[in-house]
Amino acid sequence: MNATQEKLKVQLEQAIVAAFGADFAGVDPILVSASNPKFGDYQANVALSLSKKKGLQPRAIADAIALKLDVSEICEPPEIAGPGFINLKLKTAYLEAQLNAIQADPRLGVPAAKTPKREIVDFSSPNIAKEMHVGHLRSTIIGDSIARILEFQGHDVLRLNHVGDWGTQFGMLIAYLREVYPDALTTANALDIGDLVSFYRKAKQRFDADAVFQETARQEVVRLQAGAEDTLHAWKLLCEQSRREFQVIYELLDIKLTERGESFYNPLLSGVVEDLEKSGLLVENQGAKCVFLEGFTNREGEPLPLIVQKSDGGYNYATTDLASLCYRIQQDEAKRIIYVTDAGQGNHFAQVFQVARKVGWIPDDVELVHVPFGLVLGEDGKKFKTRSGDTVRLRDLLDEAISRAYADLKTRLQEEERQETEEFINEVARVVGISAVKYADLSQNRTSNYIFSYDKMLDFKGNTAPYMLYAYARIQGISRKGDINFKELGNNAVLLEHETELALAKYLLQLDEVISSVEQDLLPNRLCEYLYELSKKFNQFYDRNQGVQVLEAQEPQRTSRLILCDLTARTLKLGLSLLGIQVLERM
Repeated sequence: MNATQEKLKVQLEQAIVAAFGADFAGVDPILVSASNPKFGDYQANVALSLSKKKGLQPRAIADAIALKLDVSEICEPPEIAGPGFINLKLKTAYLEAQLNAIQADPRLGVPAAKTPKREIVDFSSPNIAKEMHVGHLRSTIIGDSIARILEFQGHDVLRLNHVGDWGTQFGMLIAYLREVYPDALTTANALDIGDLVSFYRKAKQRFDADAVFQETARQEVVRLQAGAEDTLHAWKLLCEQSRREFQVIYELLDIKLTERGESFYNPLLSGVVEDLEKSGLLVENQGAKCVFLEGFTNREGEPLPLIVQKSDGGYNYATTDLASLCYRIQQDEAKRIIYVTDAGQGNHFAQVFQVARKVGWIPDDVELVHVPFGLVLGEDGKKFKTRSGDTVRLRDLLDEAISRAYADLKTRLQEEERQETEEFINEVARVVGISAVKYADLSQNRTSNYIFSYDKMLDFKGNTAPYMLYAYARIQGISRKGDINFKELGNNAVLLEHETELALAKYLLQLDEVISSVEQDLLPNRLCEYLYELSKKFNQFYDRNQGVQVLEAQEPQRTSRLILCDLTARTLKLGLSLLGIQVLERM
Protein backbone atom coordinates (compact mmCIF):
# COMPACT_ATOMS: atom_id res chain seq x y z
CA MET A 1 0.00 0.00 0.00
CA ASN A 2 1.53 3.35 -1.05
CA ALA A 3 1.45 6.60 0.92
CA THR A 4 -1.63 7.91 -0.91
CA GLN A 5 -3.55 4.70 -0.31
CA GLU A 6 -2.58 4.79 3.38
CA LYS A 7 -3.99 8.31 3.71
CA LEU A 8 -7.23 7.37 2.00
CA LYS A 9 -7.57 4.24 4.15
CA VAL A 10 -7.27 6.32 7.34
CA GLN A 11 -9.83 8.85 6.09
CA LEU A 12 -12.25 6.06 5.16
CA GLU A 13 -11.86 4.48 8.62
CA GLN A 14 -12.67 7.86 10.18
CA ALA A 15 -15.71 8.26 7.91
CA ILE A 16 -17.02 4.80 8.90
CA VAL A 17 -16.80 5.74 12.60
CA ALA A 18 -18.42 9.13 11.92
CA ALA A 19 -21.27 7.42 10.05
CA PHE A 20 -21.93 4.44 12.32
CA GLY A 21 -20.29 5.08 15.69
CA ALA A 22 -17.23 4.03 17.70
CA ASP A 23 -18.24 0.35 17.63
CA PHE A 24 -17.05 0.32 14.03
CA ALA A 25 -13.57 1.66 14.78
CA GLY A 26 -10.92 -0.45 13.08
CA VAL A 27 -13.22 -1.80 10.36
CA ASP A 28 -11.18 -2.40 7.20
CA PRO A 29 -12.53 -0.17 4.39
CA ILE A 30 -11.25 -2.76 1.86
CA LEU A 31 -9.55 -0.13 -0.28
CA VAL A 32 -8.12 -1.51 -3.55
CA SER A 33 -6.88 -0.10 -6.84
CA ALA A 34 -9.72 0.33 -9.29
CA SER A 35 -9.92 -2.49 -11.83
CA ASN A 36 -10.92 -0.08 -14.58
CA PRO A 37 -9.47 3.47 -14.88
CA LYS A 38 -12.86 4.85 -16.00
CA PHE A 39 -14.15 4.21 -12.44
CA GLY A 40 -11.31 6.20 -10.88
CA ASP A 41 -8.10 5.19 -9.15
CA TYR A 42 -9.29 3.45 -5.97
CA GLN A 43 -12.37 1.61 -4.85
CA ALA A 44 -13.59 0.96 -1.28
CA ASN A 45 -15.69 -2.20 -0.99
CA VAL A 46 -16.52 -2.02 2.71
CA ALA A 47 -20.26 -1.34 2.17
CA LEU A 48 -20.91 -4.91 1.06
CA SER A 49 -19.36 -6.44 4.19
CA LEU A 50 -21.04 -3.88 6.52
CA SER A 51 -24.50 -4.45 5.10
CA LYS A 52 -24.95 -7.67 7.10
CA LYS A 53 -23.94 -6.00 10.38
CA LYS A 54 -26.12 -2.92 9.87
CA GLY A 55 -29.07 -4.59 8.17
CA LEU A 56 -29.03 -1.96 5.45
CA GLN A 57 -28.57 -2.09 1.70
CA PRO A 58 -24.91 -1.71 0.66
CA ARG A 59 -25.78 1.34 -1.41
CA ALA A 60 -27.25 3.12 1.64
CA ILE A 61 -24.14 2.28 3.67
CA ALA A 62 -21.87 3.58 0.90
CA ASP A 63 -23.88 6.81 0.73
CA ALA A 64 -23.61 7.28 4.52
CA ILE A 65 -19.82 6.77 4.46
CA ALA A 66 -19.35 9.06 1.45
CA LEU A 67 -21.34 11.78 3.22
CA LYS A 68 -18.81 11.78 6.09
CA LEU A 69 -15.73 11.27 3.90
CA ASP A 70 -13.43 14.26 3.43
CA VAL A 71 -10.82 13.52 0.79
CA SER A 72 -10.99 16.91 -0.89
CA GLU A 73 -7.21 17.44 -0.71
CA ILE A 74 -6.52 14.20 -2.55
CA CYS A 75 -9.55 13.21 -4.60
CA GLU A 76 -12.48 14.45 -6.57
CA PRO A 77 -15.84 14.00 -4.76
CA PRO A 78 -16.45 10.25 -4.20
CA GLU A 79 -18.88 8.47 -6.49
CA ILE A 80 -21.04 5.45 -5.66
CA ALA A 81 -21.27 2.75 -8.29
CA GLY A 82 -22.91 -0.65 -8.62
CA PRO A 83 -24.34 -2.19 -5.44
CA GLY A 84 -22.25 0.05 -3.17
CA PHE A 85 -18.67 0.61 -4.37
CA ILE A 86 -17.12 3.92 -3.30
CA ASN A 87 -14.99 5.11 -6.23
CA LEU A 88 -12.22 7.64 -5.69
CA LYS A 89 -10.40 9.57 -8.41
CA LEU A 90 -7.16 11.36 -7.60
CA LYS A 91 -7.05 15.07 -8.31
CA THR A 92 -4.66 16.18 -11.00
CA ALA A 93 -3.35 18.91 -8.68
CA TYR A 94 -2.57 16.28 -6.04
CA LEU A 95 -0.63 14.14 -8.53
CA GLU A 96 1.32 17.19 -9.68
CA ALA A 97 2.20 18.10 -6.10
CA GLN A 98 3.38 14.53 -5.38
CA LEU A 99 5.64 14.49 -8.44
CA ASN A 100 7.00 17.94 -7.63
CA ALA A 101 7.83 16.70 -4.12
CA ILE A 102 9.95 13.74 -5.29
CA GLN A 103 11.99 15.56 -7.95
CA ALA A 104 14.84 16.36 -5.55
CA ASP A 105 14.58 13.07 -3.64
CA PRO A 106 17.23 10.46 -4.60
CA ARG A 107 14.89 7.80 -3.18
CA LEU A 108 12.06 9.00 -5.44
CA GLY A 109 9.59 9.18 -2.57
CA VAL A 110 10.30 5.69 -1.22
CA PRO A 111 10.58 5.93 2.58
CA ALA A 112 13.22 3.88 4.36
CA ALA A 113 12.07 1.27 6.88
CA LYS A 114 10.75 2.84 10.08
CA THR A 115 12.48 0.20 12.20
CA PRO A 116 15.63 -1.10 10.43
CA LYS A 117 16.55 -4.65 11.38
CA ARG A 118 19.55 -6.94 11.23
CA GLU A 119 18.70 -9.31 8.38
CA ILE A 120 20.66 -12.26 7.01
CA VAL A 121 20.28 -13.48 3.44
CA ASP A 122 21.82 -16.94 2.93
CA PHE A 123 22.28 -17.51 -0.80
CA SER A 124 24.41 -18.97 -3.61
CA SER A 125 26.25 -21.60 -1.46
CA PRO A 126 28.27 -23.65 -3.97
CA ASN A 127 30.40 -26.63 -2.94
CA ILE A 128 34.18 -26.44 -2.72
CA ALA A 129 36.03 -28.43 -5.42
CA LYS A 130 32.98 -28.33 -7.67
CA GLU A 131 32.18 -25.78 -10.35
CA MET A 132 29.23 -23.44 -10.13
CA HIS A 133 26.56 -24.67 -12.52
CA VAL A 134 23.07 -23.68 -13.66
CA GLY A 135 21.69 -25.01 -10.36
CA HIS A 136 23.40 -22.12 -8.55
CA LEU A 137 21.97 -19.49 -10.89
CA ARG A 138 18.63 -18.82 -9.20
CA SER A 139 19.86 -18.77 -5.61
CA THR A 140 22.65 -16.35 -6.53
CA ILE A 141 20.50 -13.95 -8.57
CA ILE A 142 17.37 -14.02 -6.37
CA GLY A 143 19.37 -13.77 -3.14
CA ASP A 144 21.35 -10.79 -4.41
CA SER A 145 18.20 -8.93 -5.48
CA ILE A 146 16.52 -9.55 -2.12
CA ALA A 147 19.65 -8.32 -0.32
CA ARG A 148 19.79 -5.18 -2.50
CA ILE A 149 16.14 -4.32 -1.77
CA LEU A 150 16.56 -4.83 1.98
CA GLU A 151 19.74 -2.72 1.96
CA PHE A 152 17.94 0.05 0.05
CA GLN A 153 15.22 0.00 2.69
CA GLY A 154 17.85 0.69 5.34
CA HIS A 155 18.18 -2.75 6.90
CA ASP A 156 21.55 -4.02 8.16
CA VAL A 157 22.02 -6.95 5.78
CA LEU A 158 24.57 -9.72 6.16
CA ARG A 159 24.98 -11.54 2.82
CA LEU A 160 26.17 -15.04 3.71
CA ASN A 161 27.65 -17.63 1.37
CA HIS A 162 27.20 -20.95 3.21
CA VAL A 163 29.66 -22.89 1.04
CA GLY A 164 30.08 -26.64 1.32
CA ASP A 165 33.67 -26.70 2.56
CA TRP A 166 33.58 -29.60 5.04
CA GLY A 167 32.67 -33.26 5.08
CA THR A 168 33.83 -36.74 4.15
CA GLN A 169 34.40 -35.89 0.46
CA PHE A 170 37.46 -33.88 1.49
CA GLY A 171 39.19 -37.04 2.68
CA MET A 172 38.92 -38.36 -0.87
CA LEU A 173 40.13 -35.10 -2.42
CA ILE A 174 43.07 -34.65 -0.03
CA ALA A 175 44.18 -38.27 -0.48
CA TYR A 176 44.14 -37.80 -4.25
CA LEU A 177 45.95 -34.49 -3.93
CA ARG A 178 48.76 -36.24 -2.04
CA GLU A 179 49.13 -38.66 -4.94
CA VAL A 180 49.14 -36.25 -7.88
CA TYR A 181 50.53 -33.05 -6.29
CA PRO A 182 52.67 -34.25 -3.36
CA ASP A 183 54.70 -31.03 -3.26
CA ALA A 184 51.54 -28.96 -2.80
CA LEU A 185 51.19 -30.16 0.78
CA THR A 186 54.56 -28.74 1.83
CA THR A 187 54.72 -25.50 -0.13
CA ALA A 188 53.11 -22.18 0.72
CA ASN A 189 52.48 -21.36 -2.95
CA ALA A 190 48.97 -21.19 -4.35
CA LEU A 191 47.82 -24.38 -6.01
CA ASP A 192 46.60 -24.59 -9.59
CA ILE A 193 45.24 -28.05 -10.30
CA GLY A 194 43.50 -26.97 -13.49
CA ASP A 195 39.93 -28.14 -14.03
CA LEU A 196 38.43 -28.74 -10.59
CA VAL A 197 35.58 -30.81 -11.96
CA SER A 198 38.01 -33.13 -13.73
CA PHE A 199 40.09 -33.37 -10.54
CA TYR A 200 36.99 -34.28 -8.51
CA ARG A 201 35.91 -36.93 -11.02
CA LYS A 202 39.35 -38.56 -11.07
CA ALA A 203 39.44 -38.60 -7.26
CA LYS A 204 35.99 -40.21 -7.21
CA GLN A 205 37.08 -42.84 -9.73
CA ARG A 206 40.09 -43.72 -7.52
CA PHE A 207 37.84 -43.89 -4.48
CA ASP A 208 35.26 -46.16 -6.14
CA ALA A 209 37.84 -48.51 -7.65
CA ASP A 210 40.42 -48.94 -4.88
CA ALA A 211 39.65 -50.21 -1.35
CA VAL A 212 43.10 -49.19 -0.12
CA PHE A 213 42.54 -45.64 -1.39
CA GLN A 214 39.13 -45.61 0.36
CA GLU A 215 40.79 -46.35 3.69
CA THR A 216 43.43 -43.69 3.03
CA ALA A 217 40.64 -41.19 2.33
CA ARG A 218 38.88 -42.09 5.58
CA GLN A 219 42.11 -41.56 7.48
CA GLU A 220 42.46 -38.12 5.88
CA VAL A 221 38.99 -37.25 7.21
CA VAL A 222 40.13 -38.21 10.71
CA ARG A 223 43.31 -36.15 10.29
CA LEU A 224 41.30 -33.17 8.99
CA GLN A 225 38.91 -33.26 11.94
CA ALA A 226 41.88 -33.61 14.32
CA GLY A 227 43.54 -30.54 12.76
CA ALA A 228 46.65 -32.24 11.32
CA GLU A 229 48.78 -29.44 9.88
CA ASP A 230 49.56 -30.92 6.43
CA THR A 231 45.97 -32.12 5.93
CA LEU A 232 44.58 -28.72 6.90
CA HIS A 233 47.04 -27.13 4.48
CA ALA A 234 45.75 -29.36 1.66
CA TRP A 235 42.14 -28.52 2.58
CA LYS A 236 42.91 -24.79 2.50
CA LEU A 237 44.56 -25.12 -0.92
CA LEU A 238 41.45 -26.79 -2.34
CA CYS A 239 39.19 -24.15 -0.81
CA GLU A 240 41.31 -21.30 -2.13
CA GLN A 241 41.32 -22.63 -5.69
CA SER A 242 37.52 -22.93 -5.58
CA ARG A 243 37.17 -19.41 -4.19
CA ARG A 244 39.21 -17.99 -7.07
CA GLU A 245 36.92 -19.68 -9.58
CA PHE A 246 33.76 -18.67 -7.73
CA GLN A 247 34.97 -15.07 -7.64
CA VAL A 248 35.18 -14.92 -11.43
CA ILE A 249 31.44 -15.67 -11.56
CA TYR A 250 30.58 -13.28 -8.73
CA GLU A 251 32.46 -10.41 -10.38
CA LEU A 252 30.76 -11.09 -13.70
CA LEU A 253 27.37 -11.01 -11.95
CA ASP A 254 28.33 -8.11 -9.63
CA ILE A 255 27.59 -10.18 -6.51
CA LYS A 256 29.01 -9.39 -3.08
CA LEU A 257 29.04 -12.08 -0.41
CA THR A 258 30.63 -12.89 2.93
CA GLU A 259 31.83 -16.48 2.93
CA ARG A 260 31.04 -18.48 6.04
CA GLY A 261 31.21 -22.14 5.14
CA GLU A 262 30.14 -25.29 6.93
CA SER A 263 33.61 -25.54 8.52
CA PHE A 264 32.95 -22.32 10.45
CA TYR A 265 30.26 -24.08 12.49
CA ASN A 266 32.13 -27.35 12.99
CA PRO A 267 33.31 -26.47 16.55
CA LEU A 268 29.68 -25.79 17.53
CA LEU A 269 28.14 -29.11 16.47
CA SER A 270 28.72 -31.00 19.72
CA GLY A 271 27.05 -28.12 21.59
CA VAL A 272 23.95 -28.49 19.41
CA VAL A 273 23.66 -32.16 20.41
CA GLU A 274 24.18 -31.27 24.09
CA ASP A 275 21.42 -28.62 23.97
CA LEU A 276 19.02 -31.08 22.38
CA GLU A 277 19.85 -33.72 24.98
CA LYS A 278 19.26 -31.26 27.84
CA SER A 279 15.90 -30.27 26.33
CA GLY A 280 14.76 -33.90 26.29
CA LEU A 281 14.10 -33.82 22.54
CA LEU A 282 16.87 -36.22 21.56
CA VAL A 283 15.97 -39.87 20.95
CA GLU A 284 18.42 -42.66 20.09
CA ASN A 285 17.25 -44.62 17.07
CA GLN A 286 19.35 -47.45 15.58
CA GLY A 287 22.44 -45.90 17.14
CA ALA A 288 21.76 -42.42 15.73
CA LYS A 289 20.65 -39.41 17.77
CA CYS A 290 17.43 -37.95 16.36
CA VAL A 291 14.56 -35.59 16.98
CA PHE A 292 11.12 -36.84 15.93
CA LEU A 293 9.02 -34.17 14.28
CA GLU A 294 5.35 -33.32 14.03
CA GLY A 295 3.82 -33.44 10.58
CA PHE A 296 6.57 -35.53 8.94
CA THR A 297 5.85 -39.21 8.39
CA ASN A 298 6.95 -42.03 6.10
CA ARG A 299 4.66 -44.01 3.78
CA GLU A 300 3.53 -46.19 6.66
CA GLY A 301 2.48 -43.11 8.62
CA GLU A 302 5.32 -43.45 11.13
CA PRO A 303 7.00 -40.21 12.32
CA LEU A 304 10.23 -39.33 10.53
CA PRO A 305 13.30 -38.42 12.57
CA LEU A 306 15.72 -35.58 11.91
CA ILE A 307 19.14 -37.14 12.50
CA VAL A 308 21.56 -34.77 14.26
CA GLN A 309 24.33 -37.28 14.99
CA LYS A 310 24.92 -40.44 12.99
CA SER A 311 25.62 -43.84 14.56
CA ASP A 312 29.34 -43.44 13.78
CA GLY A 313 29.43 -40.16 15.72
CA GLY A 314 29.50 -37.95 12.63
CA TYR A 315 27.22 -35.02 11.92
CA ASN A 316 25.19 -34.04 8.88
CA TYR A 317 23.67 -31.02 7.13
CA ALA A 318 20.86 -30.68 9.66
CA THR A 319 23.32 -30.40 12.56
CA THR A 320 25.30 -27.72 10.72
CA ASP A 321 22.14 -25.81 9.82
CA LEU A 322 20.98 -25.92 13.45
CA ALA A 323 24.39 -24.64 14.60
CA SER A 324 24.37 -21.85 12.01
CA LEU A 325 20.82 -20.87 12.93
CA CYS A 326 21.71 -20.65 16.60
CA TYR A 327 24.87 -18.62 15.83
CA ARG A 328 23.01 -16.20 13.57
CA ILE A 329 20.49 -15.44 16.29
CA GLN A 330 22.81 -15.33 19.29
CA GLN A 331 26.00 -13.89 17.78
CA ASP A 332 24.87 -12.07 14.62
CA GLU A 333 21.71 -10.86 16.41
CA ALA A 334 19.61 -11.31 13.26
CA LYS A 335 15.89 -10.53 13.42
CA ARG A 336 15.05 -12.09 10.07
CA ILE A 337 17.00 -14.96 8.51
CA ILE A 338 16.26 -15.68 4.85
CA TYR A 339 17.35 -18.91 3.17
CA VAL A 340 17.29 -18.79 -0.65
CA THR A 341 17.36 -22.39 -1.90
CA ASP A 342 15.51 -24.63 -4.33
CA ALA A 343 12.00 -25.75 -3.41
CA GLY A 344 13.25 -29.30 -2.89
CA GLN A 345 14.82 -28.24 0.41
CA GLY A 346 11.50 -27.01 1.80
CA ASN A 347 10.98 -30.01 4.07
CA HIS A 348 14.56 -29.84 5.34
CA PHE A 349 14.19 -26.24 6.48
CA ALA A 350 10.72 -26.84 7.92
CA GLN A 351 12.26 -29.61 10.04
CA VAL A 352 15.27 -27.54 11.11
CA PHE A 353 13.02 -24.59 12.04
CA GLN A 354 10.71 -26.86 14.02
CA VAL A 355 13.60 -28.33 16.03
CA ALA A 356 15.05 -24.87 16.71
CA ARG A 357 11.66 -23.65 17.98
CA LYS A 358 11.15 -26.72 20.17
CA VAL A 359 14.53 -26.28 21.85
CA GLY A 360 13.72 -22.60 22.49
CA TRP A 361 16.35 -20.95 20.31
CA ILE A 362 13.94 -18.70 18.36
CA PRO A 363 12.84 -15.54 20.21
CA ASP A 364 9.42 -14.12 19.40
CA ASP A 365 10.94 -11.19 17.49
CA VAL A 366 12.98 -13.39 15.12
CA GLU A 367 11.53 -14.49 11.77
CA LEU A 368 12.82 -17.49 9.82
CA VAL A 369 12.02 -17.54 6.12
CA HIS A 370 12.69 -20.16 3.47
CA VAL A 371 12.59 -18.54 0.01
CA PRO A 372 12.05 -21.48 -2.37
CA PHE A 373 12.50 -21.37 -6.12
CA GLY A 374 11.71 -23.70 -9.00
CA LEU A 375 13.92 -25.37 -11.58
CA VAL A 376 15.60 -23.93 -14.69
CA LEU A 377 14.30 -25.98 -17.62
CA GLY A 378 15.52 -26.38 -21.17
CA GLU A 379 13.30 -25.54 -24.11
CA ASP A 380 12.25 -29.20 -24.16
CA GLY A 381 10.64 -28.67 -20.75
CA LYS A 382 13.18 -30.91 -19.02
CA LYS A 383 15.96 -30.02 -16.58
CA PHE A 384 18.40 -27.69 -18.36
CA LYS A 385 21.38 -29.73 -19.65
CA THR A 386 24.05 -29.51 -22.32
CA ARG A 387 23.52 -31.43 -25.58
CA SER A 388 25.69 -34.18 -24.17
CA GLY A 389 23.47 -34.39 -21.10
CA ASP A 390 25.90 -32.75 -18.68
CA THR A 391 25.00 -30.04 -16.17
CA VAL A 392 25.47 -26.58 -17.69
CA ARG A 393 28.46 -24.72 -16.25
CA LEU A 394 27.39 -21.29 -15.04
CA ARG A 395 30.41 -19.62 -16.63
CA ASP A 396 29.53 -21.17 -20.02
CA LEU A 397 25.92 -20.05 -19.69
CA LEU A 398 26.92 -16.43 -19.00
CA ASP A 399 29.57 -16.37 -21.73
CA GLU A 400 27.02 -17.66 -24.24
CA ALA A 401 24.54 -14.89 -23.29
CA ILE A 402 27.24 -12.24 -23.78
CA SER A 403 28.35 -13.81 -27.09
CA ARG A 404 24.79 -13.78 -28.43
CA ALA A 405 24.25 -10.18 -27.29
CA TYR A 406 27.49 -9.25 -29.08
CA ALA A 407 26.39 -10.90 -32.34
CA ASP A 408 22.96 -9.23 -32.13
CA LEU A 409 24.50 -5.79 -31.57
CA LYS A 410 26.92 -6.21 -34.49
CA THR A 411 23.97 -7.07 -36.75
CA ARG A 412 21.98 -4.03 -35.60
CA LEU A 413 24.94 -1.71 -36.11
CA GLN A 414 25.36 -2.96 -39.67
CA GLU A 415 21.64 -2.49 -40.39
CA GLU A 416 21.72 1.05 -38.95
CA GLU A 417 25.09 1.79 -40.61
CA ARG A 418 26.44 2.89 -37.24
CA GLN A 419 30.12 2.96 -36.40
CA GLU A 420 31.02 2.12 -32.79
CA THR A 421 34.29 1.22 -31.10
CA GLU A 422 35.02 -2.38 -30.15
CA GLU A 423 35.19 -1.24 -26.53
CA PHE A 424 31.62 0.11 -26.75
CA ILE A 425 30.34 -3.07 -28.42
CA ASN A 426 31.98 -5.32 -25.81
CA GLU A 427 30.60 -3.29 -22.90
CA VAL A 428 27.05 -3.18 -24.29
CA ALA A 429 27.17 -6.93 -25.02
CA ARG A 430 28.37 -7.68 -21.49
CA VAL A 431 25.66 -5.57 -19.84
CA VAL A 432 22.86 -6.80 -22.11
CA GLY A 433 23.92 -10.46 -21.86
CA ILE A 434 24.25 -10.55 -18.07
CA SER A 435 21.14 -8.40 -17.58
CA ALA A 436 19.12 -10.67 -19.86
CA VAL A 437 19.99 -13.74 -17.80
CA LYS A 438 19.24 -11.99 -14.50
CA TYR A 439 15.98 -10.41 -15.63
CA ALA A 440 14.69 -13.61 -17.26
CA ASP A 441 15.06 -15.32 -13.89
CA LEU A 442 13.79 -12.51 -11.66
CA SER A 443 10.77 -11.71 -13.83
CA GLN A 444 9.37 -15.19 -13.13
CA ASN A 445 7.50 -15.96 -9.94
CA ARG A 446 10.40 -17.61 -8.13
CA THR A 447 8.24 -20.50 -6.92
CA SER A 448 7.69 -21.67 -10.52
CA ASN A 449 9.97 -23.52 -12.91
CA TYR A 450 10.92 -21.51 -15.98
CA ILE A 451 12.23 -22.32 -19.46
CA PHE A 452 15.66 -20.91 -20.23
CA SER A 453 15.67 -19.42 -23.74
CA TYR A 454 18.43 -17.14 -25.02
CA ASP A 455 16.22 -15.97 -27.89
CA LYS A 456 13.40 -14.86 -25.58
CA MET A 457 15.55 -13.25 -22.90
CA LEU A 458 17.56 -11.24 -25.49
CA ASP A 459 14.46 -10.07 -27.38
CA PHE A 460 13.96 -6.29 -27.50
CA LYS A 461 10.20 -6.79 -27.34
CA GLY A 462 8.25 -7.92 -24.31
CA ASN A 463 9.13 -8.24 -20.66
CA THR A 464 12.90 -8.56 -21.05
CA ALA A 465 16.05 -6.78 -19.89
CA PRO A 466 16.85 -5.39 -23.37
CA TYR A 467 13.38 -3.80 -23.47
CA MET A 468 14.01 -2.14 -20.08
CA LEU A 469 17.53 -1.05 -20.99
CA TYR A 470 16.31 0.39 -24.28
CA ALA A 471 13.55 2.38 -22.53
CA TYR A 472 16.19 3.95 -20.26
CA ALA A 473 18.62 4.61 -23.14
CA ARG A 474 15.78 6.12 -25.19
CA ILE A 475 15.22 8.75 -22.51
CA GLN A 476 18.93 9.55 -22.41
CA GLY A 477 18.69 9.94 -26.18
CA ILE A 478 16.06 12.64 -25.67
CA SER A 479 18.52 14.42 -23.40
CA ARG A 480 21.29 14.23 -26.03
CA LYS A 481 19.03 15.23 -28.92
CA GLY A 482 17.74 18.31 -27.13
CA ASP A 483 21.08 19.08 -25.44
CA ILE A 484 19.23 18.82 -22.12
CA ASN A 485 20.88 18.31 -18.75
CA PHE A 486 18.12 16.71 -16.67
CA LYS A 487 19.89 17.75 -13.46
CA GLU A 488 19.53 21.40 -14.43
CA LEU A 489 15.75 21.29 -14.80
CA GLY A 490 15.51 22.40 -11.18
CA ASN A 491 12.26 22.31 -9.27
CA ASN A 492 10.04 23.40 -12.13
CA ALA A 493 6.41 22.42 -11.75
CA VAL A 494 4.97 19.31 -13.37
CA LEU A 495 1.76 20.00 -15.30
CA LEU A 496 -0.43 17.02 -16.21
CA GLU A 497 -2.83 17.60 -19.09
CA HIS A 498 -2.79 14.65 -21.50
CA GLU A 499 -4.20 11.26 -20.51
CA THR A 500 -0.83 9.57 -21.17
CA GLU A 501 0.85 12.07 -18.81
CA LEU A 502 -1.65 11.24 -16.08
CA ALA A 503 -1.24 7.49 -16.59
CA LEU A 504 2.56 7.78 -16.41
CA ALA A 505 2.41 10.05 -13.35
CA LYS A 506 0.16 7.66 -11.42
CA TYR A 507 2.47 4.77 -12.18
CA LEU A 508 5.59 6.67 -11.14
CA LEU A 509 4.00 7.25 -7.74
CA GLN A 510 3.49 3.51 -7.12
CA LEU A 511 7.20 2.70 -6.68
CA ASP A 512 7.08 2.87 -2.87
CA GLU A 513 4.18 0.40 -2.76
CA VAL A 514 5.99 -2.08 -5.00
CA ILE A 515 9.28 -1.98 -3.10
CA SER A 516 7.46 -2.32 0.20
CA SER A 517 5.63 -5.42 -1.05
CA VAL A 518 8.88 -7.04 -2.26
CA GLU A 519 10.53 -6.23 1.08
CA GLN A 520 7.81 -8.21 2.83
CA ASP A 521 6.96 -10.99 0.36
CA LEU A 522 10.45 -11.42 -1.17
CA LEU A 523 9.06 -11.76 -4.70
CA PRO A 524 11.32 -9.72 -7.04
CA ASN A 525 9.08 -10.47 -10.03
CA ARG A 526 6.68 -7.81 -8.69
CA LEU A 527 9.36 -5.18 -9.21
CA CYS A 528 10.00 -6.55 -12.71
CA GLU A 529 6.30 -6.30 -13.55
CA TYR A 530 6.21 -2.72 -12.29
CA LEU A 531 9.23 -1.67 -14.36
CA TYR A 532 7.81 -3.35 -17.46
CA GLU A 533 4.45 -1.58 -17.07
CA LEU A 534 6.25 1.71 -16.38
CA SER A 535 8.25 1.29 -19.60
CA LYS A 536 5.03 0.66 -21.54
CA LYS A 537 3.38 3.71 -19.96
CA PHE A 538 6.39 5.82 -20.96
CA ASN A 539 6.34 4.51 -24.54
CA GLN A 540 2.63 5.38 -24.79
CA PHE A 541 3.38 8.86 -23.40
CA TYR A 542 6.20 9.39 -25.94
CA ASP A 543 4.40 7.74 -28.87
CA ARG A 544 3.85 10.11 -31.81
CA ASN A 545 0.33 8.89 -32.45
CA GLN A 546 -1.21 8.47 -28.99
CA GLY A 547 1.25 10.41 -26.82
CA VAL A 548 2.60 13.94 -26.60
CA GLN A 549 5.40 16.03 -28.01
CA VAL A 550 8.34 16.61 -25.67
CA LEU A 551 11.25 18.51 -27.23
CA GLU A 552 8.90 20.19 -29.74
CA ALA A 553 6.38 21.28 -27.08
CA GLN A 554 5.97 24.87 -25.93
CA GLU A 555 6.79 25.98 -22.39
CA PRO A 556 5.82 25.26 -19.68
CA GLN A 557 4.71 21.87 -21.08
CA ARG A 558 8.17 21.17 -22.54
CA THR A 559 9.99 21.35 -19.19
CA SER A 560 7.16 19.50 -17.43
CA ARG A 561 7.40 16.63 -19.90
CA LEU A 562 11.18 16.56 -19.67
CA ILE A 563 10.79 16.18 -15.89
CA LEU A 564 8.44 13.24 -16.48
CA CYS A 565 11.08 11.72 -18.76
CA ASP A 566 13.77 12.19 -16.13
CA LEU A 567 11.63 10.76 -13.32
CA THR A 568 10.90 7.73 -15.49
CA ALA A 569 14.60 7.19 -16.26
CA ARG A 570 15.56 7.57 -12.60
CA THR A 571 12.84 5.13 -11.56
CA LEU A 572 13.99 2.58 -14.13
CA LYS A 573 17.61 2.99 -13.08
CA LEU A 574 16.80 2.61 -9.39
CA GLY A 575 14.47 -0.35 -9.95
CA LEU A 576 16.92 -2.16 -12.21
CA SER A 577 19.78 -1.55 -9.75
CA LEU A 578 17.69 -3.32 -7.07
CA LEU A 579 17.54 -6.29 -9.45
CA GLY A 580 21.32 -6.17 -9.85
CA ILE A 581 21.07 -4.76 -13.39
CA GLN A 582 23.30 -2.00 -14.75
CA VAL A 583 21.80 0.54 -17.20
CA LEU A 584 23.33 1.83 -20.45
CA GLU A 585 23.32 5.45 -21.58
CA ARG A 586 23.49 4.31 -25.20
CA MET A 587 22.71 1.02 -26.95
